[in-house]
Amino acid sequence: QVQLVESGGGLVQPGGSLRLSCAASGFALSYYGMMWYRQAPGKEREFVARISNTGGSINYADSVKGRFTISRDNAKNTVYLQMNSLKPEDTAVYYCKRPIGDYWGQGTQVTVSS
Repeated sequence: QVQLVESGGGLVQPGGSLRLSCAASGFALSYYGMMWYRQAPGKEREFVARISNTGGSINYADSVKGRFTISRDNAKNTVYLQMNSLKPEDTAVYYCKRPIGDYWGQGTQVTVSS
């Protein structure tokens, strides 16, 4: 069955960096575009970034543009989110999503605080 497992979250100081991973199983990642979303406490889940199946098309939310980078390694069935220059407002649970079929991972907590 389709599974998405996020990892790499944690506590980081403002200005720091984290790299999130989304390990996919149960399907061939190379056929699917993938997305990252996040949900902060008391707020709705929001789009962060998307990447096409080949990596040739990428989009970001305005709030993370220039600071976050989405990438993928189809050979490893993994999607990544490199997050630099982190701000307290980036604190959220980050989710990986396969939009076709509406599959979500369980999320990984990112906390940006001094």
